[in-house]
Amino acid sequence: MNKSCAVAFAVVAGTAAASGPGNAQNFPDHAIRMIVPYPPGGPGDTVARLTTQGLGTELGVSFIIENVAGAGGKIGTRDVARAAPDGYTLAAGGTNENAIAPALYKNLDYDPVKGFVPVAALATDSNVLVVNPAVPIHSIPEMVRYAKDHPGKLTSGSTLGIAPHLLLEFIRARTGIDMVFVPYKGAAPAIADVLGNQIQVYVSAKSVLLPLIRAGKLRPLAVANTERWPELPDVPTLHEEGLDGFPSTLWFALMAPAGTPPTVIAKLNSAENARLKSPETQAAIAKLGLQPRLLSPQELAKILAEEVLLWKSVVEEAKVHLE
Repeated sequence: MNKSCAVAFAVVAGTAAASGPGNAQNFPDHAIRMIVPYPPGGPGDTVARLTTQGLGTELGVSFIIENVAGAGGKIGTRDVARAAPDGYTLAAGGTNENAIAPALYKNLDYDPVKGFVPVAALATDSNVLVVNPAVPIHSIPEMVRYAKDHPGKLTSGSTLGIAPHLLLEFIRARTGIDMVFVPYKGAAPAIADVLGNQIQVYVSAKSVLLPLIRAGKLRPLAVANTERWPELPDVPTLHEEGLDGFPSTLWFALMAPAGTPPTVIAKLNSAENARLKSPETQAAIAKLGLQPRLLSPQELAKILAEEVLLWKSVVEEAKVHLE
């Protein structure tokens, strides 16, 4: 991914085709569908549902959320890229779908950058590395020693091609340890397996793991954040553990097919930002430690373009490439 391709988000956001569907000025006049490209229960699904609550009411139409899982988020994301650019089919996208995918996959049948126009930021999250409490590991140095003393004993898992998978590969590349990796279709089955000690090491976002950590069902080793989480003040950051350089923020965003008219994008952005300001959405987000983000489409485009370059360097260091 070269620099000119990375800034395509900004170009698309500023030049979405004004020659879109003729009823753009009357948008919306029927139901809007948002595709979440993962199974229910994972971070992407959780954040998308929380942050878009009441969006249909705001717009005066039904707002339908549909989980179209498979291939690490590629199937649902591709469906939106191929949809009519009229604002009635949207994607729950962001870091995993629109910033990591360009560097990770070489043979996609859609363009995760040029195929989309940013609509609105939803929230930011960050990842945490955890182990099953039955494992005698309480820190990353202990994990490294254990893995080297017990080759093949530790098993990790994640959905392929998303930030948690890259963090596991990043740790492997930096420390030289070898863990068996199990790919999952979504976070929910992976969480079930780490709780049952079928896998011992897992990474996912604060929004889904914090309640399990607080309940003592999972043991946190480090957070992928620039600072310690206020909810887990005794848990070090990756940087403190000598693993600097991994991105600290997961962006969740509402995306539309490229070519969606600017008037439609503006209406969707205004409505979503209004929902993010609402007391009920703010309260729901705060419970999971998420940070709501109110941005214009142009501001979001700039951030996602920077994310493309950032994750490209992570993919190169971790030496991960997928078909």
